[in-house]
Amino acid sequence: MKASSQFHIGESVIVKPGVHDPDLGIAIGGWQGTISDISDEYNTLCIDWDSQTLQTMPSSVIDRCEAKGLAWNQMYLEVTDVEATPRRDTPEAVAQMVAQLQAQHMWSYLGKEGSYIQAVIGAFDPDETWAILEAWDSHLQQVLRFPFGAEIAEFQERGPLHAGDRVMVEAITDIDDLYGVLVRVTHQRQTYHFPLCDLKVIDHRSPNHDAVQAYVVWFANR
Repeated sequence: MKASSQFHIGESVIVKPGVHDPDLGIAIGGWQGTISDISDEYNTLCIDWDSQTLQTMPSSVIDRCEAKGLAWNQMYLEVTDVEATPRRDTPEAVAQMVAQLQAQHMWSYLGKEGSYIQAVIGAFDPDETWAILEAWDSHLQQVLRFPFGAEIAEFQERGPLHAGDRVMVEAITDIDDLYGVLVRVTHQRQTYHFPLCDLKVIDHRSPNHDAVQAYVVWFANR
């Protein structure tokens, strides 16, 4: 029997007990949503999860979907995996919940660094650049231990410092709209103010390494 003869777009359905996510393998029995697309060729339904299902969805599931490039707010399932059920929310509630979760997980696709970034900047609007820079400044002031050795990791168009030069990072000095967090570094007995985004911590075992690396990844993808 064709899928379109059993269900209709906009109809609310619930996943039957024992059904698993075809991509992640997790149990999804009891998840609810509305049908947004029907494929008679494959006998499948695209289900947009409702706000209550999205709200109770484990954060780890959303993070895994982001990392794998999978949609977490909808899923294609076999017709036999679901059954009709009364709708329990509104399209507006779904849109609001999706927007909220997108803000909370917008960096998850970057994996380990993405989780770190999300923990630092929370759900700031990406356009709130200055507020985000202030959050980084506050966090890095708390966690970094000075001084520490670093290497210039990016090509420098001008100035006395060049890619590959090793410097000693002494302190955070300022934040700038264009260059982000600025640090004071010394190189061959000379002192410079330099953007942290162009540095990498030499000692990968240092507790400073992950913090600086996460900041650099954020700056490159902001």
